Amino acid sequence: MKLSGISDEAGQAIEKQIQAHKELGWEYLELRNVDGEAITLMPDKKFDGIFEKVVASGLKVSCFASCIANWATEISGNFQKDVDELKMSIPRMHRFNTKYIRVMSWPNNKQDPLPDEEWGKEAIKRMKELTKIAEDGGVVLVHENCSGWGEPSNNMVVLAQEINSPAFRLLFDTGNVVFDTSEDPMEFYLKVRPYIEYVHIKDYTILEDGNRKATYPGEGKAKVKEILQQLKKSGYNSFISIEPHLASVVHEGKVGDPEVTYQTYITYGKKLMGLISGL
Repeated sequence: MKLSGISDEAGQAIEKQIQAHKELGWEYLELRNVDGEAITLMPDKKFDGIFEKVVASGLKVSCFASCIANWATEISGNFQKDVDELKMSIPRMHRFNTKYIRVMSWPNNKQDPLPDEEWGKEAIKRMKELTKIAEDGGVVLVHENCSGWGEPSNNMVVLAQEINSPAFRLLFDTGNVVFDTSEDPMEFYLKVRPYIEYVHIKDYTILEDGNRKATYPGEGKAKVKEILQQLKKSGYNSFISIEPHLASVVHEGKVGDPEVTYQTYITYGKKLMGLISGL
């Protein structure tokens, strides 16, 4: 298992993101936002500066956590934006020698939602088009169980089987199962395991009022330790990437105190390493 993390949850500046991963002793970071701008969409000049700093640090990039088909899109929205983002990302990924780019599969429309069957057909059609671009570009889409048609385990499996390409694999997020579904995390994992090529670690507990509260890994209901054990048993040797959602939830614009955010990220990473070392 190779350890990484969505580094903007350690800090907004690339220097802080690098510092956190160096302190943890990790070789990789997963890039999403720097100073509030997406790595996949920012101007070339800004990207060039980030590239130089990451390379100078000796760190490598495990994945680009893109905006493609994410929680802010809709199934009937402008698909060309996703196509353009992927095409812009591929040469940037090549510069970093990064294989993976995280995608989702379009939430239903808020107004005039499509029937489930139609929603699924459109999601599969769009994802096939993106997968062809990924194939041609020599990269791999990793689809996360989050905010889209492909969020439930059965739909994740349908996507993987319908697309049936080495350029389309699944990203399993432990915490999203608890946060967004009523499924059992282990049962969910076992259904999608044959297609998993990337893992995000989040964890949540369920409060008395039914709300979800983020916790450190292994302290919530996501069965993080048990799933890590199963991954190890199966010979999984790809990435395990943290996304704490404790002090900051950056993609939602919730940015906490910088020092608390940084220290929380470090603690989260160390707790994950403790879980793994005890397997």
